Amino acid sequence: MTVKDLTKEEYLDYFKGYILNVPEHFNILEALTESHKEVLMLLESLSESQLSYRYAEGKWDIKELINHIIDSERIFNYRALRIARKDKTPLAGFDENKFVVNSQASHRSKAGLLAEYTAVRQASILLFRNFTDDMLKEISVAGSGNVSCRALGFLISGHELHHIKIIKERYL
Repeated sequence: MTVKDLTKEEYLDYFKGYILNVPEHFNILEALTESHKEVLMLLESLSESQLSYRYAEGKWDIKELINHIIDSERIFNYRALRIARKDKTPLAGFDENKFVVNSQASHRSKAGLLAEYTAVRQASILLFRNFTDDMLKEISVAGSGNVSCRALGFLISGHELHHIKIIKERYL
């Protein structure tokens, strides 16, 4: 299954931009692996002072942005697991700004953030590797609409690629 196999019923229109960030020929595992490499390559090249930079008052610094990527990936994984297991309980959304404010990410080390990011990604790859095709096609409600298990895998990759574009355009 590749990202081009997704249907409009598998994710909210809000997420379309993230989905479009993923190369259409990638399957979920390729998307997760390749975007991980791209994120690491960029982040490893940045200094501590660059990681603490905010391009405008009230905007997240890069450490907070990376922590947001980590938090979002954990939430998307939890949703994917529940959906794959045919749990039809509607899953609540989350307030990304509250998560960032309460994360204390600005005080974290680069090494610590990168280690956590890599550990979470390794867990994501193992999780999605072990879903069957039928599990990946399961759909349930998360946030304000339907989402499939497989769409969540692609959203993890597309979401972080979105933020990497923002880092390159606004922070560097």
